[in-house]
Amino acid sequence: MKPSPITATVDFDADGVQHGFLRLPYSRDDAAWGSVMIPVTVVRNGPGPTALLTGANHGDEYEGPIALFDLARTLRPDDIEGRVIILPAMNHPAFLAGTRTSPIDRGNLNRSFPGRPDGSVTEKIADYFQRVLLPLADVVLDFHSGGRTLDFLPFCAAHIQPDKAQEARAFALVRAFGAPFSIRMLEIDTAGLYDTAAEAMGKTFVTTELGGGGTASARTTAIARRGCRNLLIAAGILKAAADPQPTRWLDMPDGDCFTFSEDGGLIEFLADLGDPVEAGQPIARIYPTGRTGADPVTLNVRRTGLLSGRHFPGLVKPGDCVAIVAVDIAG
Repeated sequence: MKPSPITATVDFDADGVQHGFLRLPYSRDDAAWGSVMIPVTVVRNGPGPTALLTGANHGDEYEGPIALFDLARTLRPDDIEGRVIILPAMNHPAFLAGTRTSPIDRGNLNRSFPGRPDGSVTEKIADYFQRVLLPLADVVLDFHSGGRTLDFLPFCAAHIQPDKAQEARAFALVRAFGAPFSIRMLEIDTAGLYDTAAEAMGKTFVTTELGGGGTASARTTAIARRGCRNLLIAAGILKAAADPQPTRWLDMPDGDCFTFSEDGGLIEFLADLGDPVEAGQPIARIYPTGRTGADPVTLNVRRTGLLSGRHFPGLVKPGDCVAIVAVDIAG
């Protein structure tokens, strides 16, 4: 396979603190020999495990970037044993545009793995993570929130996996993170995921959904900062006292957790995030917007549990995910 066109201005094996870039050549109208410059920080202090910390896999999600830009400026080698690689905005073009996908090629980085060294800009970024960064890591924390189109209860999550030892390591770090909610997560679209790429390599992978609406609150940002530190401590990297927090464990066992719209229009929710719901309960009404006097379409949830995620904008399109219900479990 061709080598990656991305070059790093940092040495991943050197001790100390380095702030630099992943530089990807990108010829465009305003810079014939231009580059995409993805900020990266490496903090290393001798042998030990490596944590790969990423935010803005989708560019309109902000708790992770805030926590990681802050960590990058404050973390010192004496604070750790091992190595921490920090990329606050792994899909930097999307992050600068405030969009889920890249404005360059409309690529969704979290659906582009394993990537291609000779593909689109987004595929080249995925390829570099696949072949260079993920092999360096023992633990991967990828921050997400709902972006502009979804809103979630703030949770940390890991996936059910065939390798139960790998699964147990991931859920131990989820517990250590200490988000208000912890979820045994079901993905409805796994093709090309960063998660899947990391787990296939045997990495301990943890993710989050910390809010949404294309913004970050003081509360959700604090959860991200504290959780990241707690995870690094539990992973044996950060030398500090943990700040354990209570968490409520939820499960997403099957496709009945998701409610999709078959109609477009103005959405009225009949329950709020965190509310208990019963299977068959109406969760939303969708009003047609082309005329007055028409009855709304009612959507019902298919599972009893807790409303854990919801569509955020006031208008909905056919096929949009409207509601996510998770089930209480013993932690």
